[in-house]
Amino acid sequence: MSEWLDRARLAQREARLDEGLKLAERVWSRADAEGFINEQAEAGKLRSYFLLRLGDLAGMLAAGAPALNLLRPLGPSVSLCELLRWMSLAACELGDYEQGLACAHEGLQQAIELGDPRLRAVALNGLGACFERMGDPWQAERLMGEAAGMLREAATPYERVVTLTNLCTVALGAYHLQRDGAAPEQATKTLVRALELARQARPFSLELGDAYAIALTATNFGEVLLLMGRPDEAEPLLQEALDASARVGFHLLEWRLRCTWAELQLARGHAREAWQGLQTLLAELRMIDASAVGGIDPGDGLAPVVSLNLNMTPTGAGVHAHPGAGPSSTLGANLEGASTAPVLDRLPPFIHLRLHQASYRAAKALALLGPALWHLEAARAVERRRGVLQLMAQSQYFVSRLEAEFNVDGGACADRDPAAFRDPLTGLGNRRCLETRLPPMLRAAEQDERPLTIALVDADGLEQINERHGRDVGDRVLQELAQLLRENTRTSDLALRWSGEEFLIVFPDTVADRGFEVCERIRASVSVHPWHRLAAGLDVTLSMGLASAPPYATDRLIGRATQAVQRAKHLGRNRVALA
Repeated sequence: MSEWLDRARLAQREARLDEGLKLAERVWSRADAEGFINEQAEAGKLRSYFLLRLGDLAGMLAAGAPALNLLRPLGPSVSLCELLRWMSLAACELGDYEQGLACAHEGLQQAIELGDPRLRAVALNGLGACFERMGDPWQAERLMGEAAGMLREAATPYERVVTLTNLCTVALGAYHLQRDGAAPEQATKTLVRALELARQARPFSLELGDAYAIALTATNFGEVLLLMGRPDEAEPLLQEALDASARVGFHLLEWRLRCTWAELQLARGHAREAWQGLQTLLAELRMIDASAVGGIDPGDGLAPVVSLNLNMTPTGAGVHAHPGAGPSSTLGANLEGASTAPVLDRLPPFIHLRLHQASYRAAKALALLGPALWHLEAARAVERRRGVLQLMAQSQYFVSRLEAEFNVDGGACADRDPAAFRDPLTGLGNRRCLETRLPPMLRAAEQDERPLTIALVDADGLEQINERHGRDVGDRVLQELAQLLRENTRTSDLALRWSGEEFLIVFPDTVADRGFEVCERIRASVSVHPWHRLAAGLDVTLSMGLASAPPYATDRLIGRATQAVQRAKHLGRNRVALA
């Protein structure tokens, strides 16, 4: 059994994933039968690692749970910290933020107990990755920046690769949000920052010598260059990463890269090659055994596979030529019989979304209107579901963000109760939370010259509602208003209860005009909400005032927002006013 363990460890170092998984499974079974707990615990951790790298996220979580049960009684350890971080990442990739955050927080606490600053920095990176997947790249960047500051020059290549690669991923996520939404003028600056992070991470991954780290840093570097309109520089990095991922078996990374390769082809005007490569990938995903990726069934309606019958010669190793891919059917037959059953619980949402977005662009370029519409609707469905999951996470795990901030201080704030920063009636933050959160948000915005807008929200006539319908109804009104605020804001926004009948929202990376649009949406949602369900004749409206930075000062911003609210009320209530 010890020989099997040695061989499994060697397979881990040499990235021989399938062989290593078989050895770890063998040790797990033998150790379980013979009662060797330490050996079984290590085998469980190795088994989880191989499944994670192979892209079987659901299988990794299933294997990790019993391994955790063996490691926890042994006390804090490096192995326990690593396994918790891997499980956190896998859960968040699948949209299970509850499990992801729970594992990340436990891993951070274990690292703090061990007193190892390197472990703590890596654990903070893992926690930041959770927030990035939850749609809060700004909180993620803050945590990762704190992690980098803990080690500075003492960091090894491993910690540098983890931090720089995660920060690059976060910057890419923020870029897409800024480009498509709140702050397009900041997108270029963010992309330049992502490029610098990718460039810095690359030599450290080569020094580390880890196959996955090398492939991942090449992927990030290539994708940033592609987004910057530099496909010739991006191609060799993407090809290198794609070849390595296909050879070793990094399936999730390979699928991501094949989507990126299609985007490269589109950037060069080769829509047919892009479409063919994506259709091949879709066909392969259908054919993968359910156990390989957590339950994808062949023919489950993942997407209609459409053949162009172009008789093209495959180009690009690992991109177009894929022996064993299923035959493509005709356009009409596929669209007529294609199921629209969701598969988001079987495929990581970020892969699913990239696949449909690239397929839509390729089909549109080729004037394949039916497939283009199908992929566009599928992409929007993925985004809607991901948005709902992120909003639920924001609502349920507001306290987790506070805990994350406290844990940055390594326990120095352990006496601070996160519940003290939350309004007990609505579940939103309170004034104390604002005093904790807003100053660093303003400092970060001023340092990077980014916009920031705040909105003061007043529930019109709440006192009269209490007098006419009773305080219980008034409390229900506040609770439902809080929920409407959650549903109409991003996870990166900060929503608080400011006073008895007032709320306050902080919109980072948001100019005044965009903040006005969001507030108009909130106001309209409140005005059409079925308030009569709470009490006959009940009607609720909002008066809202906005103020934008600069100035980057809490009191001046809130003062200007207060004046704007007063103007909105003077003009007749139920409206939004700018300072």
